[in-house]
Amino acid sequence: MIVEERMRTYINSLDMGNTDFLENLEKDALSSGVPIIRREMQSFIKVLLAVKKPERILEVGTAVGFSTLLMCEYGPEKLQVTTIENYEKRIPIARENFAKAGRSGQITLLEGDAGQILRELEPGFDLIFMDAAKGQYIHWLEDAVRLLNPDGILLSDNVLQEGELIESHYLVERRNRTIYKRMRDYLYALKHDERLLTSILPLGDGAALSIKQPFGRETSHNKEKI
Repeated sequence: MIVEERMRTYINSLDMGNTDFLENLEKDALSSGVPIIRREMQSFIKVLLAVKKPERILEVGTAVGFSTLLMCEYGPEKLQVTTIENYEKRIPIARENFAKAGRSGQITLLEGDAGQILRELEPGFDLIFMDAAKGQYIHWLEDAVRLLNPDGILLSDNVLQEGELIESHYLVERRNRTIYKRMRDYLYALKHDERLLTSILPLGDGAALSIKQPFGRETSHNKEKI
């Protein structure tokens, strides 16, 4: 763990940072105890945006809008982001940050329960960024896959729970066992869903990168023997 932490510190020391607005927003969020995406994930998203060039992004979990604005800043010029937030106290802060950044026209903020909102949305997203209640990921997966375009990307953040996910069920605190089981179920579902091709990455607190296959994918379980 010490080596991993030193590696992370070194890698982050090479990072060139973000715009002044995002840098200040990150500092304010961290000082207020608002969780935002880690530096490693920020860098990864920038590269992903450059490679994928998505025109429509769906974000589940807005908080104060940092990751939303990061994607607007480093994504294509015509990018549109739809973001979902259920925590009433953070919604006006996010809207204010969008306006201050001059990005309100690019962003649609949907207020309410993500599960309900996801069921009501129409497909057509190039990228879905999952960064909300970790215990709900498994319940949102089917709608996430439905909403993705073929070759669309599902990026799920914080999937390893500070390493707790690799521990025995009996070593996990009782109050954390439900989310532990649901996240394990989620990762299993991602890796075994024939509509998706998934890589689980030791990035930040763990990330899962899934690509929606246009026609599903063949596996050793469904190939016909010749």
